[in-house]
Amino acid sequence: MTELGGQTQDPSKPVGLSRIQEKNRSLILDAALGEFSRKGFSGATVERIAAEAGMSKSNLLYYFSSKEAIYNATLAHILEVWLAPLKTLRPEGEPAEELAGYIRQKIEMSASFPEASRLFANEVMQGAPQILPILETDLKRLVAEKSQVIENWIAAGKMRWVNPVHLIFTIWATTQHYADFSVQIRALTGRDLSDPDFLEETASAVTSLILNGAGLDWPAKTGPGE
Repeated sequence: MTELGGQTQDPSKPVGLSRIQEKNRSLILDAALGEFSRKGFSGATVERIAAEAGMSKSNLLYYFSSKEAIYNATLAHILEVWLAPLKTLRPEGEPAEELAGYIRQKIEMSASFPEASRLFANEVMQGAPQILPILETDLKRLVAEKSQVIENWIAAGKMRWVNPVHLIFTIWATTQHYADFSVQIRALTGRDLSDPDFLEETASAVTSLILNGAGLDWPAKTGPGE
């Protein structure tokens, strides 16, 4: 994807593509993200994706053989990018700084890529038919690895005991709420994460709630309003 793709290496991306082919593939996935997030898999059409990407249907099908292939590639890329911040949680870091940084990244991703969050949420609510094998393997291993990091911080007396898996779930739920339920948030507050002041207010509130719940203070480098 044009914007999303700059954040991490896409494991589903074929090797050996020319620059033009890479550009066209990114255009297709950008268009597909918007189409699938608005219409769902069943309502989306290859014709609209092609039109949004600025190419013919036959040209699109050169890169992806079917609507399902486009959908799977879009989901695979979203999942890789969405989980990238969790991978950066460093065991040698201080928990307040590491968790505050992770929460901040997740809030910023909800601001920058709300359609990606909504598409992923819709896929999971449908039973994750396309990505369940990834959730049960790669994601499960990553969550287990980072849960152990949190367990080690607790054992070292660096933070209050919390269930690490539920802490991760809480971070996901609170940060992605601002993307998945942006219509509700705008209806209630008149603002959303596209407003820089509201983004800062959100990051500060969510970070404070989660750090306080874990018995942590704001890290010196990233206090509220900084």
